[in-house]
Amino acid sequence: MFVDLRPDETRAPWAVHYPETVPARLRYPEEPVWWLLEEAARTHPERAACRYYNSTWSYRQLLENARRFAKVLVRSGLKPGARVGLLLPTCPQYLMACYGVWLAGGVVVSLSPLSVAEENGDLLSATNCGFVVALDLFAGQVPAGRAATWTPLKITLRRDLPFLTRLGYDASVLRRNIFQRSFRQRSERSKHWLSVEAMMSESDSSFAGVHTWNRSAAYMLATGGTTGDPKVVVLTHRNLVANAWQLMHWVGTEKGKETFLGVLPLFHSYGLSTCVTGGIGMAATLILSHRFQPGPAVELIERHRPTMFFAVPAMLAAMNEVLRRRGADLSSLKCCISGGAPLASRISETFAAYSGARVVEGYGLSEASPVTHVNPLDGTDRPGTIGLPLPDTEALVVDRDTGEQVLGPGQVGELVVRGPQVMLGYWNKPDETRKVLRNSWLYTGDLATYDEDGFFRIVDRKKDIIITSGFNVYPSEVESVLRRFPNVSDAAVVGVPHPRRGEVVKAVLVMRRGNPFSRRTFEAFLKQHLAHHKRPRIVEIRESDLPRNFLGKVMRRRLRGVPPEATPASRVISLWE
Repeated sequence: MFVDLRPDETRAPWAVHYPETVPARLRYPEEPVWWLLEEAARTHPERAACRYYNSTWSYRQLLENARRFAKVLVRSGLKPGARVGLLLPTCPQYLMACYGVWLAGGVVVSLSPLSVAEENGDLLSATNCGFVVALDLFAGQVPAGRAATWTPLKITLRRDLPFLTRLGYDASVLRRNIFQRSFRQRSERSKHWLSVEAMMSESDSSFAGVHTWNRSAAYMLATGGTTGDPKVVVLTHRNLVANAWQLMHWVGTEKGKETFLGVLPLFHSYGLSTCVTGGIGMAATLILSHRFQPGPAVELIERHRPTMFFAVPAMLAAMNEVLRRRGADLSSLKCCISGGAPLASRISETFAAYSGARVVEGYGLSEASPVTHVNPLDGTDRPGTIGLPLPDTEALVVDRDTGEQVLGPGQVGELVVRGPQVMLGYWNKPDETRKVLRNSWLYTGDLATYDEDGFFRIVDRKKDIIITSGFNVYPSEVESVLRRFPNVSDAAVVGVPHPRRGEVVKAVLVMRRGNPFSRRTFEAFLKQHLAHHKRPRIVEIRESDLPRNFLGKVMRRRLRGVPPEATPASRVISLWE
């Protein structure tokens, strides 16, 4: 069944000119999210759904395994609407578990393998999880003291991981593999967990999915920190199906024709939308890897010939270094969509030159399932922008103080969006929900501007803006200039308190090894490229890398809170005229 979903009477002050292949309005399946897998298995049963090392699952096999797993959950006591925590890496079993939970009528709670036991325990308790499904080696990242509040289920991947036969890997790399760290210790901790494999061997694939209302919760993930009292985004079946449908029509390809390189973490909303829902909605073949490494990623492209690559800028930058040292045939790639952090033009241009792919930038946030904007793939993209709003997605720029005045082209304000992919709200946090959802508009917290044709550009995070002597300074703007300074490999900008100016601009520079910093040359560079109020007054020179999260975003809060003397080989220079 399909239903028309159209924005209501409030309109943006411009009309988006979409590429000819992209419809401005869509008709969405009014179905639960597991319908995407059933449709792919119905239309392309023998097509490879995912490849993981030497293991391949067809769409028929993936659906059968998901149904078996759903039956295991129901037999174990899962009721519709119950929460199930997933603590799994990027692998076929993640897809099986996700769709199995949805088929059984449950709600997936995304747990990060990068989090510690305390953080995962806080999230499980906050969402009142009844089950936890984890890789046996991740069992130590679930608090044992609270295990009585949920049913622990373990998945064992040892027999599916050909450690010693992995192409192109030496023994030192294998020893660092995340699945081999503390192998015996973590396996011991998982002995009290129930084995999913053993339970599935007694199950069959005849399970019929629980037909869940598409406005009910399907997926929960923490955002803005997970310690203590986490803020949890609640996405509905409608949200996930709509975003998958929007991406499918944006790509504009025939179903069952694409192959995706899936090296993004599936526990993050970006990996969720591009692989777990969008990729399966397109009946694409997913080439999965549980850990991104630039050399192996290049090898996966050469070996499996993917046509699309969803990435973050840090991945492209690392792969550029590999490609600079040796050649590789990446000609199968038609396009690469980058998100998660601002994409520098030198990174995109270099990767496009090496691969021949069209490299464009997009934008999203967990609260919007997550994608809201993407640059066109037909050659009309505009570098430096996040592109156009997806079909049925409205976007406005409003004043950052009240959020009530709509701003025109070229003006900087807070980006607000509205569409079928916008979340239901934050779990059990009505006050927090009301702050960001106002009259169905999602207030993103990002400062943006747009041009006359509706192409948006992110300026910075609202909370990261620096106000010095009454002037607004956007850190990302200054950072893009500093990265052009000779021998700077990375740069970040933060505001630090000042008794007279309110704040002053501080720059943290990572210099390339063996290249000294020249204060005189740097000051001359600043005078040439930055207005007086935008110039850094404090410069920290360090040899260690900047702190970044797994998406490649600089964690500015850590730069503000860590004194320079705590960073090895760091020195501070004051620049005052």
